Amino acid sequence: MNVEHTVGLSSTEIAGLWATYMNDTLSICFSKHFLHHAESADIKPIIKKTLELSETHIREIRGIFEKEGFPVPKGFTDEDIDLSAPPLFYDLYPLSYAYGMSRMGLVNYASFTSKVAREDIRIFFSKCLQSTQELYNDSISLMLEKGIYDRPPMIPYPDHIEYIHKKDGILAQWMEQKRPLNVVEISEMFFNIERNYFGLVLLTALIQVTKDKVIQQYLIKGKELAQKQIRILNDILIKEDLSGTVVINSEVSTSTVSPFSERLILNLVAMLNTQGVYFIGRALSVSSRIDLNSEYLKLIPEIQQYGKEGTDILISRGWLEEPPHAPNRKELARI
Repeated sequence: MNVEHTVGLSSTEIAGLWATYMNDTLSICFSKHFLHHAESADIKPIIKKTLELSETHIREIRGIFEKEGFPVPKGFTDEDIDLSAPPLFYDLYPLSYAYGMSRMGLVNYASFTSKVAREDIRIFFSKCLQSTQELYNDSISLMLEKGIYDRPPMIPYPDHIEYIHKKDGILAQWMEQKRPLNVVEISEMFFNIERNYFGLVLLTALIQVTKDKVIQQYLIKGKELAQKQIRILNDILIKEDLSGTVVINSEVSTSTVSPFSERLILNLVAMLNTQGVYFIGRALSVSSRIDLNSEYLKLIPEIQQYGKEGTDILISRGWLEEPPHAPNRKELARI
């Protein structure tokens, strides 16, 4: 006799679905703004595809939660967007946005896929990963076509393989800053510079439309933190005779009318800040030059402190939707 076992969602599966729902509802608001003002015939399909993917994810997650009797998050809705507001960006930025967000999506979906076990959830995240890969490829192809994709630094091909030979103090020699940067370190540095330029443009736009002075000052502080990360990593690349500057070819409009709610803006910054900790942490984990690691170790607490300040503002305004959590057993056991 075949016995079917009904298995509920694990904490990891709930975490992935919940985070995806929140991120995609936020992404829908941006995609709707971009699509409403899109004029470029070749960029518009990219924006439309971004919107359709997010809407598909939301429908499927909602169906899973409702079937499980699990409360569906509120996330972000049409209440958080004003389509009557003028365009906040010129046409090239939505393309950069699709590229940047799909790149982060690939990292997240790969992580979720590797952590879930239930078949329907594995299938869901596998489909998310595949469709996001397609969007990422489409975005890069169009960026290359338009000449706005900035390639990482090039190095001469080596003519032979090399091994590290054991010497006195070899660990110190490997870790010392005089050693040339290897390709793994260069790659992580470049993409952290690129990620911060992406945030810099976004924050520049949000600062000029935000009327709340507390939030505006917080965004300005975030912009300064992004500039600091760019400067530190670029300076190291320049000293190594490697060009690290990423040219941003997408400009912010002169509009001072916000298309987005301040709740959405703050949550977006919080989400990007969390990704910042992850990517700097990843760079630290694969870098072995001591001067580079020292800079990463100084940046991580600054990024975390900035995130805490944003979280405090969200909580004080009642804008932070809490992730599902385990019951407090100690509290329940009180007599």
